[in-house]
Amino acid sequence: MTASARAIIDLDVTGHPISRHLYGHFAEHLGRCIYDGFWVGEDSTIPNERGIRLDIVEALRALDIPNLRWPGGCFADTYHWRDGIGPREDRPKIANTNWGDVVENNHFGTHEFMDLCDLLGTDAYVNGNVGSGTVQEMSEWVEYLTRGDDSPMARLRRENGRDEPWLVPFWGLGNEAWGCGGNMSAAHYAEEARRYATFCHNHGENKLVKIAAGANEDDLEWTRVLMKTLMECHGCTLWGSLPYQAISFHYYTHSGAGINTEDAAPFSEAQYYETMAHAADIDRVIRGHIAVMDSYDPHNRVSLVCDEWGTWWNAEEGTNPGFLFQQNTVRDALVAGLHFDTFHRHARRLTMANIAQTVNVLQAMVLTDGEHMVLTPTYHVFEMNKGHQDATQLTAHLIESPAKEVRGRSLPLVSMSASTKGGNALLSLTHLDAEEDCVLSIDLRGRRAELVRARVLTGESSTEFNDAGAPDRVAPRPLEVGLDGGTLTVTLPPHSFATIELTLS
Repeated sequence: MTASARAIIDLDVTGHPISRHLYGHFAEHLGRCIYDGFWVGEDSTIPNERGIRLDIVEALRALDIPNLRWPGGCFADTYHWRDGIGPREDRPKIANTNWGDVVENNHFGTHEFMDLCDLLGTDAYVNGNVGSGTVQEMSEWVEYLTRGDDSPMARLRRENGRDEPWLVPFWGLGNEAWGCGGNMSAAHYAEEARRYATFCHNHGENKLVKIAAGANEDDLEWTRVLMKTLMECHGCTLWGSLPYQAISFHYYTHSGAGINTEDAAPFSEAQYYETMAHAADIDRVIRGHIAVMDSYDPHNRVSLVCDEWGTWWNAEEGTNPGFLFQQNTVRDALVAGLHFDTFHRHARRLTMANIAQTVNVLQAMVLTDGEHMVLTPTYHVFEMNKGHQDATQLTAHLIESPAKEVRGRSLPLVSMSASTKGGNALLSLTHLDAEEDCVLSIDLRGRRAELVRARVLTGESSTEFNDAGAPDRVAPRPLEVGLDGGTLTVTLPPHSFATIELTLS
């Protein structure tokens, strides 16, 4: 049996810009993300440049990743940046009590991270330590990274081999202050965020977007307190700008029992649909935060950032449970497709998002096993969708879609978004039905369109994944599309993600 759906896209009606930073990434000192992931060391037999693994760099450059968040996560609020500079053999070891209770040798620090950003061609998002650090420590780290004259921290940077300052566009004021970042109340953290932000200065040409550590999922009260404290700050705008320019929130997807409670694969059909329902619910969460922010800031001076998102399953059997290594299936790819459609819809206020995490941890782009590297289904969603980066929203209306009741709520089984850039348009389609095809008819209005390329990502089942023995088991394939006049018709396979590229005239 084949279901049907109908949609309208107004190719001549544009909305807000879709920031490329919605396609950001996250690399924490957690498990094998940094060590045995990005960092293999200069003596490794795996091809590397200055210790950074080159096959991963090449794979991520193909995604045009816009920013990379580091060093955490929970690790950020135990990290003291001076431990990670200078000769590696002289750097102190520390205990990573958050993740696996292993010893961290600090061989990957500030200079190595900025080297990685240079190799990737991406912007740095550095997350400072509010939980166990000091205002002075954070202020000096900003100076060390970004100041170009003969200041004390600039001299120290030069002593460690870097003459010119780096550009660091994004700065995090702690992480999850409601939990691992200090177990603070919203009111206490709001005051701390203002204080820390005040001393994170703009040096030279570097202009920081300072990001306050925001809510866990739909804790709207946390956002309300941060916005109220920020907007009622007497003197905060004395020098023409607010102490911080964005507020974050975190959202992890699971199948209903909670994070880290069920396996990445295999899973039941019920778990599959419950996962999709939970992923789709991020739309409600974002709408809630935006409503609170709009009430205090109707002119969008403060952005919303989702700097941790993705699926969180049990660690794979036989691995350190504190390393959070999990398999990545078609189901995970569809979670990414749903999230991006939602992010695009809310691009007015939502300006950055960071998937957790880039390599070997949670919903990763890349999994490694020694010299072997595997691109995950989620990686391919990022690649297929990269044309949305810095594009402009197109008005897209899904006017008829099959749906499924999941835990008493209706889950539409088709999701879509569209954008335009440089005379082209990109359509993204996520089809959630686990068993049936769906014939989607799209009425393209306002401009003439010609088909350039259509691709689909799926597998024989939603549990399919890639591994060293079958690295392309789940990979983009050509998709047949009909375009007759202004009507585009496509048959979407079960559990699939598709993109359609058009030229417009």
